[in-house]
Amino acid sequence: MLQISDLAAGQQYPAGALYVVATPIGNAADITVRALHVLGLVDRIAAEDTRNTAQLLARYGISKPSIAVHEHNERSAAERVIEHLRSGERVACVSDAGTPGISDPGARLVDAVREAGLPVVPVPGPSAVVTALSAAGAWVNGFTFVGFLPAKARQRASQLRTLANHPMALVFYEAPHRIVDTTRALADAFGGERQLLIARELTKLHESLHRCTLAEGPTWLEGDANRQRGEFVLVVEGAPEAQAAEDAHDALLLTLLEELSVKSAARIAATLTGASRNALYERALRLSKPAQE
Repeated sequence: MLQISDLAAGQQYPAGALYVVATPIGNAADITVRALHVLGLVDRIAAEDTRNTAQLLARYGISKPSIAVHEHNERSAAERVIEHLRSGERVACVSDAGTPGISDPGARLVDAVREAGLPVVPVPGPSAVVTALSAAGAWVNGFTFVGFLPAKARQRASQLRTLANHPMALVFYEAPHRIVDTTRALADAFGGERQLLIARELTKLHESLHRCTLAEGPTWLEGDANRQRGEFVLVVEGAPEAQAAEDAHDALLLTLLEELSVKSAARIAATLTGASRNALYERALRLSKPAQE
C-alpha cells in the first residue's frame, strides 16, 4: 500500500520555507494527502488558534510545537516565525478552517516572510469561496471575492453602493447574527431581481444550499430559525450588462463632483468622453446623493 510520503512525493520541501496549508472547512475528511505530509514534515506550526489546530492534528496522530498567529498579533508573531525559518526550520501556517489569508490570518505573515527573502510554498486545499461557487451554477460568469462586509449599517451600505454595478458575481462571508440584515442590505443596494445562493455550514452535518432572488432571501432565512445558524457564504449575481455599463464614467464623474456642481460635472464629462450629457447628468445626480446624506 502506498504511504502518504509516497503520494506526496514529486516536489521539494526545502528547509527555511513557510508552507501555507489549507485545512478542512468543516468535514475533517477533506484534509489533503499533501497537507498531512507537510504537517508531519514541518518543525512547527503557526496557527490562528493553537487549541483548534491541536485537535485537528490529533485526529491524524501529529503533534508539533505551535506559534499563535492571529489577527491581533500577526505582525509581531511574523518576527518569531522568521527567526525559526532563518534557523533552517520548516514552518506551516494554518487558519482555523480553509485557506489562510482568505478572510483569515496569514496574508501579513506571507508578506513578512517574502520581504525577508525567504520562500513561501502554497499547499492548496479546502476553500469556502470555491466550494460555494462550484455549486452555484452557470449564472456565475467570473467572480469577485469581497469577504465580510462592515458590521455597521451605514458603512455596509456605502461599500455596497460601490459594488452595485459590478458585472461579475460577488462572494461574501457572513456570520449568523448578521445574515438577515446583510441579505436585506444586498437587496436594497442591488435590487431584488438578482440571483442569490445562500450556502450555509458547507461540508458540515447541517450543510444547506438555497438559491433564490435577493428579494426572497430575507424571507427564506426568517422562515426557519435554523436557517440563520452557522457560517455563511453568499454568492450574488453580477449586475446586468446594461446596468454595469452605467458606471463606465463613474471615476471621472466622482472626481469632478469633488469640485463642481452636478451640472458642471456632467457637462465636462460629456465633453471629455463624448457620452450623452443627459445620461451623465442623471448618473452624476445619483452619485452625488450619498455625499449629501
